[in-house]
Amino acid sequence: MSERGPRERMVFSAAQLIRRDGVAATGMRDVAAHAEAPRGSLQHYFPGGKEQLVNEAVGWAGRYAGRRVARFLAALDEPTPSGLFAEMVRQWTDEYESAGFAAGCPVAAATVDCAESVPSTREAAAAAFATWTTPVARALADMGVPEERAGALATLMISALEGAVLIARAERDVRALTTVTRELGPLLDAAVREDD
Repeated sequence: MSERGPRERMVFSAAQLIRRDGVAATGMRDVAAHAEAPRGSLQHYFPGGKEQLVNEAVGWAGRYAGRRVARFLAALDEPTPSGLFAEMVRQWTDEYESAGFAAGCPVAAATVDCAESVPSTREAAAAAFATWTTPVARALADMGVPEERAGALATLMISALEGAVLIARAERDVRALTTVTRELGPLLDAAVREDD
């Protein structure tokens, strides 16, 4: 984290704290301490206060998830929709099995905490999900899923993953994650258009 400047460290730290504690429990001072940044720099970099910082952390999380799609595809010998989804889920399974169930998705946490009370955060969360959904849909289309279905299946994949993450955290078990991978995989692969 030290190679990032103080602003970037604070956005990253906010995302990490939100994914663990939610928006309400994440204070500006906590973010500055986690980022090892001077408290006075918060007002300098985030004149819009906590709302601005949360929205930027949510945007960062959406871009991060969107960029991960290329890494997941690169990990596959032969890209398939089920393989991509399994890689998306595996990052969570691996985290939960190695580090415990303390953290979830910062975009989901911000949505739960702020969707009704802070319109700008709801908009930031919607944009973050779109930033993630778009490369998933593009990858599915590149694998032969018809364009008209690729976006819907990308939404299904992300929705199933987000729901499984919530259940896994509640149960403190990866069962929901392994279940969505197993059950959704065949449906995703069946969407690939066969060349005649």
